[in-house]
Amino acid sequence: QVQLVESGGGLVPPGGSLTLSCKASGVTFRSYHIGWFRQAPGKEREFVAGIRGFNSMTYYADSVKGRFTMTKDSAENMIYLQMNSLKTEDTAVYYCTADPRLILSSLRIASHWDYWGQGTQVTVSS
Repeated sequence: QVQLVESGGGLVPPGGSLTLSCKASGVTFRSYHIGWFRQAPGKEREFVAGIRGFNSMTYYADSVKGRFTMTKDSAENMIYLQMNSLKTEDTAVYYCTADPRLILSSLRIASHWDYWGQGTQVTVSS
């Protein structure tokens, strides 16, 4: 079955960098779309970045474009989110997600994704 396990969260000052990792089991990247979402206290879960399985096109939320980079390592079944120039508003629990059937218009909708990790906390604070 599909299992996603995130790691790499922590406390970082504004302007700093952090890389999140997600180990995926039961997922073939060619056949699954993969993504990162985040959820801040009192807010809805929001799309951060996603890679479509069949063509590896990568999409980003406007709020992170140019600062975050999502990559995958198919040989190791690892998913990464490199976060640079972090801001206090990036503070949230970050979730790794996967789904075999999403259409492009559903990529940014959390409820349309099937599989989720447990999340890792990222806190941006001085």
